Amino acid sequence: MQHAASQHPVFTRLANATWTFSQRYWRLVVVAMLLLLHIAVFRGVADPWARALLLAHLGLLLLWQPFLRAEQRISPTQGVILLLVAFGLMVRLDWWLLAFWVVIIAGLVGGKVYQHHAKWQRRVYLVMLVYLLALLAIAILPEIAPRREITAETRRAAEYILPFMFVLIALFPAEPEAAEAAQIIDFFYSVFLMLILVVVILGSFTFMGLTGSTYLVSLTYTVFLTAAAVLLVGLAWNPRAGGGLGVFFARYLFSIGLPVERWLQSLAQLLQIEAQPQRFLEQAVITLADLPSVAGVAWRAGTQRGERGSRTPNIVEFTNGELDLRIYSRYRLGPTLQWHLHLLGQILGEFYLAKMREEKLREASYLQAVHETGARTTHDIKNLLQSLNVLCSVATGSDYRDSAQLNALVRRQLPLVAQRLAQTLERLQRPQAEPESYVSATIWWDAISRQYQSEGVEFSPARIAADARLPRSLFDSVADNLIRNALAKRAAEPGTRVRVSLEGGSLRVSDTGSAVPDSIADGLLRAPIASSGGLGIGLYQAARQAEASGYRLLLETNRDGEVCFALLEQVTAAASADSR
Repeated sequence: MQHAASQHPVFTRLANATWTFSQRYWRLVVVAMLLLLHIAVFRGVADPWARALLLAHLGLLLLWQPFLRAEQRISPTQGVILLLVAFGLMVRLDWWLLAFWVVIIAGLVGGKVYQHHAKWQRRVYLVMLVYLLALLAIAILPEIAPRREITAETRRAAEYILPFMFVLIALFPAEPEAAEAAQIIDFFYSVFLMLILVVVILGSFTFMGLTGSTYLVSLTYTVFLTAAAVLLVGLAWNPRAGGGLGVFFARYLFSIGLPVERWLQSLAQLLQIEAQPQRFLEQAVITLADLPSVAGVAWRAGTQRGERGSRTPNIVEFTNGELDLRIYSRYRLGPTLQWHLHLLGQILGEFYLAKMREEKLREASYLQAVHETGARTTHDIKNLLQSLNVLCSVATGSDYRDSAQLNALVRRQLPLVAQRLAQTLERLQRPQAEPESYVSATIWWDAISRQYQSEGVEFSPARIAADARLPRSLFDSVADNLIRNALAKRAAEPGTRVRVSLEGGSLRVSDTGSAVPDSIADGLLRAPIASSGGLGIGLYQAARQAEASGYRLLLETNRDGEVCFALLEQVTAAASADSR
């Protein structure tokens, strides 16, 4: 680690080289750290060299330690803590302090065991833990016990046998370790392991004092009693049959979520009730400010601002593209509470964005409805205008001027044009959906035949029942669109014949012109087609109207010399599609 005062380039290069070496060969650092501790313990606390070796051991521990990154500069507070630890080792070193130090290291090593999924790394830390426990039981605790029962031969054997574990650690296969892996530690397991070791140490000495037993007997009894107690607690915490203390503890921990669950429930209700995003946001902020951990909320959405409750120094801010939210907590912000409040702000922000998207979608649906109504009305007016143009052209012609045939044509066409125009104006005044009106199929067929008789359209004899009826508005709109498109094609391709037939409630309009190009036919009747020669939005609107009335408009035949559009009922259309 680097001290803030070490700004000289030489010290910087040395620190960087040390850090790189410790990251690449971290197991060698661990072996050297344990070796220095081993030599210091067996030399004894009274040896001056032991204190110096422990200081070197402390330096290697700082390279391995799981709390701070090794290249991070230490703060003045951290530097003071390190100086106090080093001063304690130099001045107040005794067997109790040494035992406490080994217990801390054993807790840190035990906490790292559960964080490694790599097999050999986990085994390295298990061997370290076994070594520290053996060092504690064989070399340190006997020096504290009232009666020394570990013989010099046993102590000397341990002094030369235990270092073989260092060789084992160094010989384990190397595995790549991420840069952040060395900083991972499970503090719960570390503290739990340290407490267990403290219980074993103090329990052993207490057992020796109460029963007069030897050190090894007291240590054995204490270990077994502690293991039995931990086993009973584990069974009570999570028994095989289910339940246990763990369930009640989890309920207690998650009881903090009950107010949040109620707030989420009210938020979901507001999402269904309130249609306006601003009103939804105001009501949601009011319910958020009522949570026990929230003192106040301030928000800004666009040009709108608001505040609820009181302000405190503990602030959690959340911002997205549409909402700026500041939540004031009643309590000091720890990592958990800060994450908790930030999550609440994120949920509220997502709900608000969803409500705004819903409003935009509603506006888009309204504009689409207006557009479709206007497009359909425009197309109807265009058809009426074409009919009027036909009448005008006939009236100004020299062959029909002041003739009885012209008068008859005008008497037939003008009432139909006036009726269609009245329907169009009524649709503009009342754009809502109206029930379809049905008319006799025979009467409708006679009217449409007379309407286009003068334009050279061939009408086949109708094959319909005498009492057959059909939706008038739908058939008028579809027939006008199909016939006008066919007539436009005939104007571009002279000699094209246009035929119309009505059979069993199915209308067909065909022509002998060229086929519809594949690029247009693929999207025809499914979407508006940009085309200067027709076949655009009119057919799309007619197809939508047909679907709404239980019919289907389709391009039944599409080849040169035979192009046929058909308006069929849904059952007939499905049967026709299956037969093809």
